[in-house]
Amino acid sequence: MPRLVKLYIQQVMIGFVLSAVFTGILVWFDVAGLQRLLLGSSDGMLGLFLIFFFNGLVFAGVQFAIRIMRMGHEKDDDDDDDRGTPIRSRDPVPVRISIR
Repeated sequence: MPRLVKLYIQQVMIGFVLSAVFTGILVWFDVAGLQRLLLGSSDGMLGLFLIFFFNGLVFAGVQFAIRIMRMGHEKDDDDDDDRGTPIRSRDPVPVRISIR
C-alpha cells in the first residue's frame, strides 16, 4: 500500500477517535441539553451517530490537512537548494549626498 494511503487512513482513524472523545464530552456535560434530548427521544441513537459521524468527517479532514502541511517543514538533509540567507558579495560603499 502506498505511503500516502497509509498516512490518510491513519489520520482518518485519529480524526474519528477525536470525534468520539468530543461527542462523549458533549453528551457527558449535557451541552445545550443534548444528553436529555438524545436519551429522551426514540431516535436518540441515530442523532448520536450523526453527531459522531459528521464531526468525524470534519476532524479527519482537518487532521489530514495539518499532517500534510507539516510534511513540508521536516528537516531537509541535502544542501543543494538555493534557499537560505544570500551571501553578500561586496561591502557597502558610503555615498555622499549634496543638497542644493
